[in-house]
Amino acid sequence: MRIAMVTSEVNPFSKTGGLADVVFALSKDLQKLDQEVVIVCPFYGSINRSMLGEDYKLVATYNVQLDWRTQEARVFEIKHAGLTYYFIENEYYFSRHSMYSYDDDSERFAFFTLASEQLFPYLNLPVDIIHIHDWQAGMLPMRIKEGKSHYDFYKNTKFVLSIHNPAFQGLFNVEDLGGFYNLAHSYGDNPYLRVNGQISSLKAAIMYVDKLNTVSPTHALELLTPEGGKGLESVIALRGKDFSGILNGIDYEEFNPESDALIAKNFGKTTIKSGKKGNRNALFTMFNLPKTTAPIYAIVSRLTWQKGIDLILAGANYILDRGGVFLVLGSGEYETENAFKDLAAKYPNQVGLYIGYSNEIAHALYAGADFFMMPSLFEPCGSGQMIAFRYATLPLVRYTGGLKDTVVGYDGTNLKVANGFGFADYNIDKMVETVKLSYDVYEQKDIFHQLQKNAFNENNDWSQSAQRYLNLYEQI
Repeated sequence: MRIAMVTSEVNPFSKTGGLADVVFALSKDLQKLDQEVVIVCPFYGSINRSMLGEDYKLVATYNVQLDWRTQEARVFEIKHAGLTYYFIENEYYFSRHSMYSYDDDSERFAFFTLASEQLFPYLNLPVDIIHIHDWQAGMLPMRIKEGKSHYDFYKNTKFVLSIHNPAFQGLFNVEDLGGFYNLAHSYGDNPYLRVNGQISSLKAAIMYVDKLNTVSPTHALELLTPEGGKGLESVIALRGKDFSGILNGIDYEEFNPESDALIAKNFGKTTIKSGKKGNRNALFTMFNLPKTTAPIYAIVSRLTWQKGIDLILAGANYILDRGGVFLVLGSGEYETENAFKDLAAKYPNQVGLYIGYSNEIAHALYAGADFFMMPSLFEPCGSGQMIAFRYATLPLVRYTGGLKDTVVGYDGTNLKVANGFGFADYNIDKMVETVKLSYDVYEQKDIFHQLQKNAFNENNDWSQSAQRYLNLYEQI
């Protein structure tokens, strides 16, 4: 079958978070299952054109009508990693420094939605499944099913929605239904669209797609609660028989300790100890810290409240007071960045800090650290813990979302199956208690090395998840 991923970002061209990785890796593995996948995404001005190679070409130019406004869509076809991308270019909407966080985001992605709707008929490219991600193209199924535009062309097309982050719901004023989506004002009374007096493109997608899912089984349950559903829990519950959780995977080609060119020493199943040692020593050099035999704890994260920063800081203070090493890669809230800077100033020989993002440093941390900290307040799936497994680094997590689905915390009785450390309640005492346990285990080398082996042997590639998505498509 032909599957179209309609997304606001995709690796390696446009990325702010895990969504881009999911779309790219899932698409690759679906093609390995003999499915044809095309990806539709905005052609942002921030995309590095030199990454595209020389074989991309303009394949379509057409006008998109947003009520009284006429905007041109220029569509470029790009081949990468065996996949076909269609990048929709519009200088007014997408030739900007950043991808999101503009006052007119609702209008920008309305244009993207309408341009995507016109794309497939224009190219005479029928699609069996249109798989949309989050709110940005959430009005597309409703536009086709209710607006009757291109209805005959899409009469056999089915729709799937993946909810990656329910906190962003694509809200806009009822009065803009006509201006953005060329829909009559009467659609503003449609209960499938309204949330607290506004229109939600995410709610529209939830109600109009044929199947919907989120990115882990546990997060699927969390979305049915007031805390997890962010006000959409009752709407999702209405689609209960069509709603599921499918755990994300990670790209095993990118994260492969045996061939990773970004780490100091490659290693495999039989060389974990020597490999970890070589990468550990490289971290001391990278962060200009004195070498020590104490454990290394690391985070690679957006430095924001969602990631459990207050718990991380409490755990870090325990680690540092006991003589351990704490390494940080990330950026985010001003106060949080300053808190880590203060920690580095207090413990200059034990704390390594890089404010920002570096793929090279990220790989080095995954490969060289002993523990990877993710005590998130909420985490729909999370990829950091699965990448850590890949490099025999033990995750230390709070059991929420995909963290609960993937991490089996060591409790002293489950050495054969444990692959990290974890706790359930979001409080500082539980965090420090779990950090203490991990530090104690680090000093019990036989147990520690067995846990490393367990983590290394985990399989979180995309093959199983891609098959589950294919089963979902085939159901409809």
